[in-house]
Amino acid sequence: MKVGIVGMPNAGKSSLFNALTRAGVDAANYPFTTIEPNIAVVAVDDERLDAVAKTVRASNVVPDTIDFHDIAGLVAGAHSGEGLGNRFLANIRETDAIIHVVRAHHDDSILHPEGRVDPLADIETIETELIFADLEQAERRHDRVVRTARGGERAAIAEEAWLRELIEALHAGKPARTVPPPAEAPHALRDLGPLTAKPVLFVANVDEGDDEVPAAIAEHAAAQGAGAVAVSSRIEAELAELEDEDAAAMRADLGIAESSLQRVVGGAFSLLDLIAFFTAGEDKPAQSWHLKRGLTAWHAAGHIHSDIQRGFVRAEVVGWEALVEAGGYAGARDRGTLRLEGRDYAMRDGDVLTVKFTP
Repeated sequence: MKVGIVGMPNAGKSSLFNALTRAGVDAANYPFTTIEPNIAVVAVDDERLDAVAKTVRASNVVPDTIDFHDIAGLVAGAHSGEGLGNRFLANIRETDAIIHVVRAHHDDSILHPEGRVDPLADIETIETELIFADLEQAERRHDRVVRTARGGERAAIAEEAWLRELIEALHAGKPARTVPPPAEAPHALRDLGPLTAKPVLFVANVDEGDDEVPAAIAEHAAAQGAGAVAVSSRIEAELAELEDEDAAAMRADLGIAESSLQRVVGGAFSLLDLIAFFTAGEDKPAQSWHLKRGLTAWHAAGHIHSDIQRGFVRAEVVGWEALVEAGGYAGARDRGTLRLEGRDYAMRDGDVLTVKFTP
């Protein structure tokens, strides 16, 4: 899973990145500090995995990961190359979801490129640039597809009609996610890769002591079908420099219930509607995986290894709580909570999976 962190210059993107990854990237007080996208692979901690590992006496714990891409600040005109816009927009296209950091704090020592703090205006600037970039790409794609559609190819005809509708929506300032792709051309969305079709999590960079998303940002996010969380990037960046115990004590003193990593990762996974499942065995790694809600044991097997998916025979499945309560696989089997399932079994969040397959 790749998540791009975007926003206006000096919105707090790199500070949030530091808090998330402890990577210590430069977060100086001027635009375009981040030139190439900083990328960090962050482990996604899950207490359920730790409990499973302890129960089955696993050799070690291997959490799933999430890639955070710290993409440099966008400014008005980025779609036409203002700032370093074209390169940054290309970096965003490579991600699965977008974290949009919005300045909502009032620290006068931090310069704002427009000379004022106006979260909705900043949001509009970024969203406008993404829409303009999608519009240019959709128009170029339409010019190519229309020629194929004239030949009578069914998928091309459907894609051409969809592109016309999409272009009209983008001209009206609506994101690509409001125009679903046609069933007759299932790859149309993937081939175009519009930025405004990606799920978005708004991160309000709030003043120290605040833990609520400002109403204006929350309302805008809700209207877009997006998520929203509040984070003080400055505080979290400072906490990230401390040892875990010291950071936990300071959070308690400040009344911060959870780290920004937990908030942002939780929000990102909710956007993509992912569930977690686990694999574990005695003297073997206990590992967490994520896949789209509604996918099957066969799909889960493919996440583990393509050979396992190809030779899939059946799956042994038990909920993580049932496994822990039973003290292991043998106890779960005796209780009847360890089940045999076929390839079409819909995976549930927290399932512990063992796939039987033929090599």
